[in-house]
Amino acid sequence: MPRANESTSKVFYKGNSEDFIVFVDGIQILNNWRKDRSIPLADVVNGWKIFVTHKHGTQGILDGASKGILESEFGTSNEDDCIIKILENGDYQSSVTKERQGDTDVSNGPVGISR
Repeated sequence: MPRANESTSKVFYKGNSEDFIVFVDGIQILNNWRKDRSIPLADVVNGWKIFVTHKHGTQGILDGASKGILESEFGTSNEDDCIIKILENGDYQSSVTKERQGDTDVSNGPVGISR
């Protein structure tokens, strides 16, 4: 059964010492929030977590941002304030993961090896 093939929406913020990513529900809700701040952040953000890529741009390995990293970049370790700054100043990006086929019977050994 094929898996993945889903759209991923994120906001990428290139900071002075780190690159940050916050996942969002889509460009439409992000733009609506940028125009109307009465929209709750919970409706915009998909998973309340800030990720860092260790200066590897949008393609780096995602790790959770520590309070120290947030403090040094944004002057605060309050995640709400940091998310707002990332959403305000970051760049929206969307990508679709490639479809992949999972193993259906692992007792037959690894996929792709003929016997």
